Amino acid sequence: MEPKRLTIRIGKEKVSAVLHLPAKKRSNIGVITAHGAGNDMENPLLVDFSMGLAAAGWPALRFNFPYKEKGLKAPDSQKILEETWAAAFEAFRNDPDAGVNHVIAAGKSMGGRVASQMAAEGKLRAEGLIFLGYPLHPAGDKTKIRDGHLYKIQVPMLFFAGTKDTLCDMDVLRGVLEKLSAPWRLEVIEGGDHSFKVPVSTGIEESEIHGGIVKTTVRWFQDTFSDKSVGCSMPR
Repeated sequence: MEPKRLTIRIGKEKVSAVLHLPAKKRSNIGVITAHGAGNDMENPLLVDFSMGLAAAGWPALRFNFPYKEKGLKAPDSQKILEETWAAAFEAFRNDPDAGVNHVIAAGKSMGGRVASQMAAEGKLRAEGLIFLGYPLHPAGDKTKIRDGHLYKIQVPMLFFAGTKDTLCDMDVLRGVLEKLSAPWRLEVIEGGDHSFKVPVSTGIEESEIHGGIVKTTVRWFQDTFSDKSVGCSMPR
């Protein structure tokens, strides 16, 4: 099914969004994915992730933050990022074509961090969180850990992390996860950087990695949300 292009308004601002609809919806759960600081909603990972979920039966929305809509490099303030996330959430919940009753919030790096901070503060009523590379600390600096709010989250979380991610040391991440009170799952991408790119010498194509992320997500949905009309087929 052809993606549906949307315009989401945030006060006087407006941003673009793309809604991917399944040919046959198999669940009343949908997924919203936000981009990272250095990319936008056309990032290949976000596109493949959203398209893959829709192919498996899950409505999926991806959207831009205002600064990227304007072609700027510096991210918006935390306030604007949160307002945009909230507006995208409401637009998705209220879209008659999507027809979702439950929403999972996903994000690449900054997009996931903002969603998790909102969830921790009760500002985003997502029923699960997916991190496509969580920015646990500044690049190469493991002394400044962005983990405080994660311990307040009470919904299931799925973390994807590359072993070569300079913004998320694997040992530090595992230490944080072990202290979480909410259910969590970690999927490790061997040799992957912050965007899950692996060395050419591995012979592993980007599409293979992205496809694996979709399959893992679908399995996590089936295992975690079986009481919310989950019955999706696995993507091939």
